[in-house]
This record gives sequence, structure tokens and C-alpha cells, in this order.
Amino acid sequence: MVSNHTGKKKVAILIENFVEDAEFQVPYNALKQAGMEVVVLGSRVNETYKGKQGKLSKQPDGTTTEAIASEFDAVVIPGGMAPDYMRRNPNTVRFVQEAMQQGKWVAAVCHGPQVLIEGDLLKGKQATGFIAIRKDMINAGANYIDEPLVVDGNLITSRQPGDLAIFTTAILSRLGYGGKDAALPDEKNPAAEWWKLADAWGGSTKGEIVKALNTALAGERYSQEALDKYAEKESDAEVKSVFQEINGGKQRHIQILEARLDQLGEKPSLAANIANHYAKVKTALTGSDDIYQLRSALGDVQTGIGDIGNLIAATTDPVSTAMFTQIHKELLTYEQRLVDLYRARMGAGVKPAKPTTGAAVSM
Repeated sequence: MVSNHTGKKKVAILIENFVEDAEFQVPYNALKQAGMEVVVLGSRVNETYKGKQGKLSKQPDGTTTEAIASEFDAVVIPGGMAPDYMRRNPNTVRFVQEAMQQGKWVAAVCHGPQVLIEGDLLKGKQATGFIAIRKDMINAGANYIDEPLVVDGNLITSRQPGDLAIFTTAILSRLGYGGKDAALPDEKNPAAEWWKLADAWGGSTKGEIVKALNTALAGERYSQEALDKYAEKESDAEVKSVFQEINGGKQRHIQILEARLDQLGEKPSLAANIANHYAKVKTALTGSDDIYQLRSALGDVQTGIGDIGNLIAATTDPVSTAMFTQIHKELLTYEQRLVDLYRARMGAGVKPAKPTTGAAVSM
């Protein structure tokens, strides 16, 4: 690697196959637009690395084997599946360790902290990361904080694509890029239109955010209508009451999703608008057995958990991401309520499903 004599801030961004595309693109583009020297480092210089979502194809400028940490002002570690490959390369781990020890800014997002875990760099640190590695980070000695941005000393961490604009702004400001001329929001301002900034840096477009919201809305409208129909057929008063309670939550979900679409100047899509009609047709074909209604409702909720779980990491809009996360938590609660009812009525024995479950399909 050649030392930086330009006077520009020099930042390394790590890459491996199946990196989360936006988690590479957003900081990379932002740093470039800010006039900084950005060096992409992989394990093999002749490799063309592909993003997890298929949007990114990038050949590195060099490798962590030859890189010298002292030549850089910061290191960025994007997430996706890439950190699992990064942590297997001792040269990558060494490079990050040296950067941390030398007081360089080290910024990791999503699964990026896996590299920090491998390098024993989290002990006693306040940090965050994707919820799936929360326990791993705690076991590595971190004080895990579930917030969009956590800064402890020279360590900057964020959780997911929805945090990217805030994460990247934090990196830029600590490298001396900011102020009125930069027109960057305060990283602690939750009311800022972060999605627009992320879009400008190569994150989710408005159309992609709207599509995600409509996907969630279609699923919630479907399951709300289906629950109504199950409740009509259900003779067990306690189960019927739980169906109605869950439906109240579904209505709240629908309202907040519609409100977000309205904030973006958009309307529900055709698929979202007809989802409840599809549910009417689907549930009309199901049986009227009480246990079958309960099991069908459970199947619909579990489908929703999977669909909303996928949407949490689907956009770089923090507002929509927070909505999906809250809906996902509530669906997990509903699932447990339904499972408890089912087990109580079946003596904790799981019975085989009937050929047609009536579970919701992804819209």
C-alpha cells in the first residue's frame, strides 16, 4: 500500500463476498462525496466481490495482508454475511486490531462487530450490532445497547441498514466533515429525514421504501381479515377473545403503516388494498373445527413474523425499520399467546397439520 500524501482523510472499507450491499455502498459513496480517499480492502486483490442482494460488484484496491493501519484515519466494517469471512482471515483481524490500538476510528455496522469479537476488541466497550449477534457481543464482553448509534472512544457501531445514514454521518463528522456547509443533520436528531440522505448515498430509494411498507400492509390486512373469519367460526370463547385482541393490534399496525405511506406522499398499493378480499376467499374454504381455526391463525401469524422479519433489514429508512421492528415484536407475542392456547387444548402434544392450513401467503 502507498502512504497517503494528499492531505485527504484516508479511510479503509473492508469487503468480502455477500456483504450487505447498502452497508458497503452508503458509507463508501458518502466518504467519496466528502472528498476523502477511500481504499477498499479484501482478502484477495484479484477477486471481484459480490453483494448479498446482487446489487454490488467490487474489486478491491488492495488486501488487508499488505495494508498498514497507521496509514489510515478510519476503518469501516460493513455487515451482511461478509464479516463471517473477514473474521476467518487473520490479516483482516490483525489490521482492525492495530487500527483500534492506534486510536483510529473503527466503525462497524450490523454483523460487522463479528470482526471485533474475533479480535477481542469489545471487552468493556459500549457497542451495538444486529440483534442476531447481541448475545455474541455480550459474551465477548460488550455492554450491548439497542440504539441506532453507539460511540465509545474510537469505536462507532450501528445495528442495521435503517441506521446507515446516522452511522455514516457519525463517521463523517468525526473525520472533520460537517457543519453548515455540509448540510448534515445532527446525528442525534430522530426527526431528520434520514432516508433522503441514505438515498443520496446509494441506499434505498423512495420507491423501495414504499414497496416494503406496502408488503407489510398487505400482510397485516390479510391476517386481520383472516382472523375476523376465524373468530366467526370459533366457538371457544377464550380463543375468540384472543383473536379479537390480536386483531386490535393488527388494526394499529395498519394505521401506522398507512400513516407512513401518507408521510411519504404515497397511497396503499393495489395488492395491499385487495389483501383482505383474498383472505375472505381463502378462509371461506377452511373448516370450522375450533382447533383448526386456532392452528390456522397461528400459521398466519408465523408467516407474518417471517415476512416482517425480512423487512427489518430491507430498507435504509430508520422510521420504517422501527415500525417493522415493533410489529415483529408484537407478532412474536401473539404467536406465544396462540401457542399457549393450542398446547392447553391439545395437552401439549403437537398434532400433524391438515393438508390445507389456510396460512397467509406473502403478498
